[in-house]
Amino acid sequence: MTHVAVLHGGVSAEREVSLNTGRQVVAALRQAGFEVTPIEVGQDLGAVIAALQAAKPDVVFNALHGRFGEDGCIQGVLDWLGLPYTHSGLRASAIAMDKAAAKAAFAAAGLPVAPSRIVSPEELEAADPLPRPYVVKPVNEGSSVGVEILRDGDNRRAEVARGWKYDRRIMAEAYIPGRELTVAVMGDRPLEVTEIATGNVFYDYEAKYADGGSRHTLPAPVHPDIRAQAMEVALRAHQALGCRGVSRADFRYDDTAGEPGRLYILEVNTQPGMTRTSLVPEQAAHVGIPFPDLCAWMVREARNGA
Repeated sequence: MTHVAVLHGGVSAEREVSLNTGRQVVAALRQAGFEVTPIEVGQDLGAVIAALQAAKPDVVFNALHGRFGEDGCIQGVLDWLGLPYTHSGLRASAIAMDKAAAKAAFAAAGLPVAPSRIVSPEELEAADPLPRPYVVKPVNEGSSVGVEILRDGDNRRAEVARGWKYDRRIMAEAYIPGRELTVAVMGDRPLEVTEIATGNVFYDYEAKYADGGSRHTLPAPVHPDIRAQAMEVALRAHQALGCRGVSRADFRYDDTAGEPGRLYILEVNTQPGMTRTSLVPEQAAHVGIPFPDLCAWMVREARNGA
């Protein structure tokens, strides 16, 4: 029987999300017939390494989200220990988590990206880096942590800049009106296009994780050309970053002047949420892959790619 250690928790702003992901992955893997050892990750890296060495798993299921979990840090530790693990490797994880580096990779691959600039908090406080409306976001956080939209007449720019508590590199990105779309990629297969609707200003942390915070429409009611383009771009972005296993590409779709409109890739999440109701398992279920089977596939892929 294959023995899987599931890392969950972590020390990022997304700890609670990761704990939820971990609990559901543990249950799904046990249902699929694996021996499973859950390992809750905290501040003590030595304790995590000791737990892994004591467990001696065949594979590690990385259910961590955010900094230190999906930015290449834990991937480097697992590489050092010689343990195969799910999701992307160190390099792809690090590039995907750095929005500036990921956007450069997307642009180099000819994928559609929104205009953007990297500025410091002092530069943001002094002047608008782009025509309004624009979005400011931390370069290396996930789950929309720290994202703000600055519109005409909004006088919060200096306040946002002075209160900035993330990496000093701030990505200012043109605000793309329209709709939020996402596509899961499983190996070399894009699964489907989901539209995400929310009553919030945008698809922020609350919309992603609060009960009733968002509505998923699957498949997304979009022009067939846009569906095909989103699937293609998601796969090409997965490949451009060197991802493996499962990833999820997020898009803005500007159809405000009518369809087919224009599609822009925002980012690729190399550690997407893995609860039964998360976007990736939802899309997998839509194409006939139950949640335990999805988790089992990820374990097999990790072991085969070791």
